[in-house]
Amino acid sequence: MTAATRTVPKARELLRAAESALLDERRGLDAAELSALSTLPDDQIPALGALAHQVRLDRCGPTVEVEGILSAKTGGCPEDCHFCSQSSQFEESMPATPFLDTAEVIAAARETAETGATEFCIVLAIRGPDERTVDRILGLVPLIKSETGLNVAVSAGILSEDQAERFAAGGVHRYNHNLETAESFFSNIVSTHTWAERYDTCKMVKRSGMELCCGALLGMGETVDQRIELLSQLQSLAPTEVPLNFLNPRPGTPLQIRKPIKPLEALRWIALFRLALPDVILRYAGGREITLGELQAMGMTAGVNALIIGNYLTTLGRSPEEDLKMLEDLKMPIGALTGVL
Repeated sequence: MTAATRTVPKARELLRAAESALLDERRGLDAAELSALSTLPDDQIPALGALAHQVRLDRCGPTVEVEGILSAKTGGCPEDCHFCSQSSQFEESMPATPFLDTAEVIAAARETAETGATEFCIVLAIRGPDERTVDRILGLVPLIKSETGLNVAVSAGILSEDQAERFAAGGVHRYNHNLETAESFFSNIVSTHTWAERYDTCKMVKRSGMELCCGALLGMGETVDQRIELLSQLQSLAPTEVPLNFLNPRPGTPLQIRKPIKPLEALRWIALFRLALPDVILRYAGGREITLGELQAMGMTAGVNALIIGNYLTTLGRSPEEDLKMLEDLKMPIGALTGVL
C-alpha cells in the first residue's frame, strides 16, 4: 500500500467526524478539528467542499445574497495596511478624492438594485468617521432605502461607542469591519492601528444592534496555524456575514511581492471557513477572479452563499451578467439572507 492510499481512510474518517459534529450533533468545530481538516490531501478537497456545501444548505438554505459596494470616498487613507493601494503611506497610492455627492451615491444604489441585489455597502477609505462624515452617512441611509428598497451597509473604519449607536439608530443595517488576519500576524501588515482596535469596533457594532460583517484576507504570508487562529477569533465574534477576500497584490504596496494563492488552496479555505462558521453569510469578495478564474462556480458549491457583484474598491470584478448567469446555471435563487439565519 502506498502512502497516498493510506491517507484515504484517514481523510474519510476526518470528514465523517466533521459531518457528524455539524449535522448530527449540531455543534461547531474547534481549532484542533479545523487544523486536522486543513491537512487533507489535495485530492480530498472536492470531498471537503461537498461537505461544506451540505452544511451551507442545512444551515442557510439555497438562497444567495447579492451585494453591490461603492467606494464613496477613495484614496488618501492615513493607515498603512500593506495590502491596500488607498493608503497615503505608499508612493504609488491612489489620489485622495472627496466624498461622492448624493446624486452619485443614489445612482450607484439604483444600479445595484437593478441587478436583483438586496444589499448596498457605502465604503470610505478613512481611519474612522469624523462628525461631518457621520452626518453625511446618516443622511444617505434613509434616502437610499426609500429610493431603492435596498438594505444599507456601511464600512467607515474604527468607531466609537456613540458612533456605533448612532449608525444603528439611523438605520444602518450592517457594518463592515474586517479583522483581515489573525492577531498574531496583524502587526506584519498594519502598524498604524492595532488588531484590538478592530476587534473592539466589531464588539461595539454587535452591542449597538447592527449586524456585523467581519471578514478575512488570505494570502498575505500568514501560516496555516494563523488562519486557524483567525477562524477561532471569528467564531468568538459570531458575525452575521464573513466576506472572504484573496490577496490581489497591488503595485506600489508592500505586498506587491506576494503571488496570488492557488485555486485549490482557495477552495480548501472556502470550505474550511464554512465548516468553522456554519451559520454565517459567507461572501465571495475581492480577489476571487484572479485566484479562481473559471473555477468560481466551485466556490459556490463549497460553502459560499453570497457575493459582491460588479467592481470592488480599487480593482475590477466580473460583469454582473456573468455572476447572475453563474447563479442561474447553479439554480441558486437570489434573496436577502438576514431573516434566514
